[in-house]
This record gives sequence, structure tokens and C-alpha cells, in this order.
Amino acid sequence: MHSTITVTPGQLPDVLLHVAVVRPVFVWGAPGIGKSSLVRDFAASLGLDCVTLVGTQLAAEDLIGVPELRDGRSRFAPPESIARDEPYCLFLDELNASTPEVQKAFYSLILDRRIGSYALPPGSIVIGAGNRSTDNALARPMASALVNRLVHVHLRASVDDWLAWAATAGIHPWIVAYLTERPNQLWSEPPKVEEVFSTPRSWHMLSDALKSYGEAISERTLRLLAAGTLTPAHASAFCGYVKIVRHRYGLDAVVRGDAGWPTTPADRDLLYFLAESFRARLVKELPAGKQHASPATRQFAHRAKALLVELAEISLECAQLVIATGEDGTPVLPAWFLVEVSRDLPRLVAARA
Repeated sequence: MHSTITVTPGQLPDVLLHVAVVRPVFVWGAPGIGKSSLVRDFAASLGLDCVTLVGTQLAAEDLIGVPELRDGRSRFAPPESIARDEPYCLFLDELNASTPEVQKAFYSLILDRRIGSYALPPGSIVIGAGNRSTDNALARPMASALVNRLVHVHLRASVDDWLAWAATAGIHPWIVAYLTERPNQLWSEPPKVEEVFSTPRSWHMLSDALKSYGEAISERTLRLLAAGTLTPAHASAFCGYVKIVRHRYGLDAVVRGDAGWPTTPADRDLLYFLAESFRARLVKELPAGKQHASPATRQFAHRAKALLVELAEISLECAQLVIATGEDGTPVLPAWFLVEVSRDLPRLVAARA
């Protein structure tokens, strides 16, 4: 299930405060963007215990309970975790990943707030959450009867919300600084195959690992941890960024001519990061029309063409990354600059030869 109308983690608590107290809510979202922790934090903000039932770990009898005899009649006794006297938050995590039998067992609990003769205490709230089938996560079709019993809210990752949270959550400063510069790398689409991919949760895991090792962590270990938690391209760029932080090796020095592009194979991740930073600098500083370029900007554009030649001699792939089109196939850099690059690059190469 998808929707063009979404909420951020910062907006979700207000929605739950007004909706979940009167109707059960289902929170949709990609893996690792914080659905479960947001629900638990929301319950805590209301002073309610959060009882989590994970759909993939349940059988129908885990909800309905087992039959018992009382006064010569049988009745179902719901499990102790559900049958409480005080109001609480019932969180049905991975609800749409549960079997059809378990989903049916949830019907009366979600709509009528009861199982058999047991009713949830007044003031209790019911919230479900799950991934979408397009996320390549375990998800089963949700019966229309169940869909119609829930108010559906679609959650998206928000780098602003995450960075605001990270500032008070003790996230490693390397990660906070990096995602401030590369906000689009907080989350990536789940891949079609079994590969690591970036999410707010995976960045948090990397932060915990980095803090465990301390600042003396070796480059090899850093690459190991980044590769085990992030999308490959993000992992390489992050390792390059850390090298810059550690060695004060920045793009400004390259542009000024105080330093050259790194050339050793061991510094390939640093070269990749600098190439990305160079592309971002060009996008930011070059105007759409050449007539709007100041003399300083034109001088920078001339220097940029020379730097592209130097970069291509080290890595044609990195040079192509700088001038590549966007994801939609349209140019990212101004057309006038790209025309000058295609016109002047052969001359610059010949001059260097």
C-alpha cells in the first residue's frame, strides 16, 4: 500500500495523539525508518505501557488464548500479556506479515477492543505497523475487512527530524556531520537482492559500533563496519569523509592547488568522496546562465575544467560522476559549463601532454 500523502517522524506523534485515542491506526513505512521506536515513545509520552505483539511470531491461539472450564462452561482465557486491568498501548508490529488466521484473530481486538469476554481497559489504544510489499520485506496481503478497520498513516524518513533527534541521542559526531552534508543518504530504497542498504536504523547501528571502537578505529575496521551497515556507495563516501576529518584533507585545498587528487588505491574511497563534493560545489556555485557568472565564478569554472582533466587521469569513473546526469536523466550541471567541458577538455588534455 502506498500513498502520496505522508507524515514525517516529527509529525506522527500529533497524528497518533488525535487519532489513535479514538480509532486504531496502522503505520506503513519502509524498514528501518523508526516505526516501532516512534510507537513506543508515543506510548511512553502518554504514560502507557507498550505491549508489543509481533505478527510473524504469533499463532491465532496466542491471541485468543486457550479454553478453560468455569462453572461447567468453557471459555477462552486470553494471555496475561494482553489481559490487563490498566489501560495500555497494544502495538501490533508486523501485523500485515502475520498469517491470515492471525489477522482474523485481530479483527475483534482492533474493531471492538475485545477478545472473547475480555475487553481492553478504557483508555487503551491499538496501533499496528508494517512494511509495504514493495519494500522486499515479508508482507502478506491484508484482508479488506482488516484494512477497513484501521486508519492508515504512511511514514517517510526525514533527515531534519533524524538530525534533530541525533543531536540529543548521542549519535557519533562523524555521522551527524556527514548526514548534514549528505542528507539524501539517510535512507535508500531496499534493494531487490540481499544487500545491505542505508536506513536511519543502520546509521544508528554504525554509530553504536563506532563509539564502541573509539576514535582510534583503524581504516580497515571502519570500512568493514560501513560496508556492513550502509549502501555500498554510501559506505565508500562515508569512509572518504572520515579520512578528510582525520587528515584535514579537504576539497578546498584541491581547488586552491595546495593539494592534488589522492592517487593511491588505498585512497579510492577518499577520491570518490571528493569527486561527489566537487560535483556538489559545481552545482551550488555555477549559475544556470553564463551571463550571470561573476569574474570569480568564471575563473572557478576554468579551474574546474582543469581539475576534471586531472581527475580523469586518475579515475575516469570519478570524473564521469562529476558531470553525470541526475536520476531522471536530465543534466545537473549548467548546460553552458557542460558545453565548455566538451569543447575545452581535448585542448586541456593536449596541453598537459
